[in-house]
This record gives sequence, C-alpha cells and structure tokens, in this order.
Amino acid sequence: MVENPQKNAKKGRFCPFRHDTKNPKKYRILGVICYNLVMAAATEEEKKAAAAAALQLITDNTVLGVGSGSTAEFFIALLPSVRQKIAAARASSERTARLLAAAGIPCNDDISELDLYVDGADEIDGNRQMLKGGGGALAREKVLAGCARKFVCIADSTKQVGRLGRFPLAVEVLPMARSFAARKLAAMGGGPCWREGFITDNGNWILDVSGLDLTAAAKMEMEINAIPGVVDNGVFARRRADAVFIGARPL
Repeated sequence: MVENPQKNAKKGRFCPFRHDTKNPKKYRILGVICYNLVMAAATEEEKKAAAAAALQLITDNTVLGVGSGSTAEFFIALLPSVRQKIAAARASSERTARLLAAAGIPCNDDISELDLYVDGADEIDGNRQMLKGGGGALAREKVLAGCARKFVCIADSTKQVGRLGRFPLAVEVLPMARSFAARKLAAMGGGPCWREGFITDNGNWILDVSGLDLTAAAKMEMEINAIPGVVDNGVFARRRADAVFIGARPL
C-alpha cells in the first residue's frame, strides 16, 4: 500500500513532496540540483552513443587518429573491442596517448596519413564547422584532422549551435607573443583572456577569446593564424568534419 506523503510528514518523516512554506528556497535549489543531475546523465549517454556510432566506422587495418576530451575518452574506452582491426594509431595529446596505451593501442607519431580521425567539439554548427580547444590540444587536433581521409566529430546535443562563437575561442600562442597577440585579437573585436597556469603539450600558452564575430568562420580562422606568434586557433572551418554524430544521430 502507498503511504500518504502528507500523513508521513505529519509524523515527522521527511517527505520530498511536501511544500515547505517556511523554506521554499531550499526546495527550489534541490529542484535545480536534481534537474542538473538528470541533464548531466542524459548528456553522458549521448556522448556514449556518439562514441559507439563512430566505432562502427573502424574496419580492418584502419589507421586511426583519436582526439581529446570527454567524448573522445568514451570512444577510447570502446576501442579494445576492435583492437584487432586497428593497424596503427596516432593521438592528439599526451593524455590521449596514455589512454590509448592503457587500452593496448600504442601510438606512432610518424604516421602522416590517417584513414579515420575521431574527435569531439566544444561547438558545432549545421555546416559541420567547429570550435575546439577547450582542452588545449587544438594545434595537434588540427594536424590530425588534416592528415585524415575521414574526420568524424562525436558530440552531445549541448554542443550543437546555430552559429559559432558562444564558447570562447582558444588560440595557442608562443609565450613571448602573448601580449602582442592579445592586442591584435582585441583589435579584431575579441576579448582575450590568458589561460594562466596552463601549458600546452607543445610548451605554449592559450588565449581564450570571447566576442569574435565568427559569421565568416574560415576567413577568421586564417586571419587569426596570420598574427605573428600564433601557433593555431580552435576554429575548424577550413577543415570541417566529414561526418557528425550527435548522440547516435547523424547530423
């Protein structure tokens, strides 16, 4: 028999359904926490589904490139099941290389061509253009994307946007060029912020730039890379993804 929650409340038992008129703020906060937990779980399931969808693209003797970030790590966790199909692999970061090695898949940095490159995104639009670099591996990620015959982006639905630019754009710079590059980026309409304390795998620094107009994303990508001292930036418009999975759904 289902007990009456109001009756339980009168007996002094905790009842999550009871409206506490003395402290409504507490229940609003609990509601927000519960909602965020549910959404986080749903997002995680979408990431896993996208990773599983990309796994199906690995065929015999695939030369594989693997990106960085939480969604890419779900993909790495699935790779032992297809290890025998992977001829060689290359990683976009030192962390990814360690995770691949732990999964029994050694990396070879001498590989110049990839059959398949799988990576996540911070933002992706309907034209398969992306912003990447939240984890700081954008320069190596762009190298692997350029090496790949097929570049597949895996993401959850929170990363899908109508137009790029809500997420700050990561720009990797030589340490000696930080101030100079920041002034140039500010003159282009951006608000650069040094990611203090963070050093890329290449030994460089990151400027996170908000407020740039990325309507012409490929043009902006080239203009930023023309600044002396800039190594690369996180706009992936000139080499956009060939295929995208938002959860299990192709974009």
